[in-house]
Amino acid sequence: MNEPNVIPCRKSFTNTLLELAGKDKDIIAVTSDASGSATLTDFAKALPAQFVEVGIAEQNAVGIAAGLASTGKKVFVFGPACFYVARSLEQVKVDMAYSQMPVKICGVSGGTAYSQLGATHHSLHDIAALRTFPGMEIYLPCDVRQTRKLAERLVDHPKPVYIRVGRDAVPDVYCDDNFDLEPGKANTLMEGTDLTIIGTGETVAHCLEAGKMLKQQGINARVLDMFSIKPFDRRAVLRAARETKRIVTAEEHSIYGGLGAMVAEITSQECPVRMKILGVPDENVVHASHKEVFRHYGFDYQGIYNACMEIVNGG
Repeated sequence: MNEPNVIPCRKSFTNTLLELAGKDKDIIAVTSDASGSATLTDFAKALPAQFVEVGIAEQNAVGIAAGLASTGKKVFVFGPACFYVARSLEQVKVDMAYSQMPVKICGVSGGTAYSQLGATHHSLHDIAALRTFPGMEIYLPCDVRQTRKLAERLVDHPKPVYIRVGRDAVPDVYCDDNFDLEPGKANTLMEGTDLTIIGTGETVAHCLEAGKMLKQQGINARVLDMFSIKPFDRRAVLRAARETKRIVTAEEHSIYGGLGAMVAEITSQECPVRMKILGVPDENVVHASHKEVFRHYGFDYQGIYNACMEIVNGG
């Protein structure tokens, strides 16, 4: 795989927001004692009048953000993903989704990024939970360029949104800014007719690498970056099912209710195909580093490659 970018996605997001907020006084950043982990220190120093620190009180952060949004402010909430999709879930449901307040939550260190801190700090249910909230949108950018574009697009977006990013720097998936970022539309990273690999967030780079490895074996894989979880690109999934007959999904999420489940819900009803869903099974994640977790559960590039070889060979 490519070497990781030196800037993590969380920093790409806050750098972008700081640039935009310097020109727009309506942009507000709210955090719950997470300035460091969310990389908001520069924002707080440069624009103290546009920064709100609520302390360790995620429920209050969402409520305050919704109140500010109701007055026309463009509010972004930052903090560990695990807390904003658990501790403050009722406020996200009621104050944001039900009330249709255009607050954007940037959940940092999502998935298993906190690794050894254990299940209390993992967010492997966020897609499953939040996609059931009417009007809620969900995005998992895969690299710094896509994260920057997403931040720019969401400033004036009229919907409540959840964005999940990791903690560490990740490889570049996009080598320049010449790519689309359209909500509800997957990006095709590789074309192929033998099978389709679909990833989201930090698994996308692994999916792309697996696609390249398969190419060396004469297997042409289509690789989709499903950065937009809700709205979701049903057309891309159905086209892949009809044209490639096999689908492998990879996600840093429970196998229940996430990306793989969404693809299966669509294909099972409209175009049944052979599928493999790579993610975390019904267990608390093993005590290991973030990279080791990916390897253990088989949604790193080698695991994705192995799953693809198995499904191509009829397994």
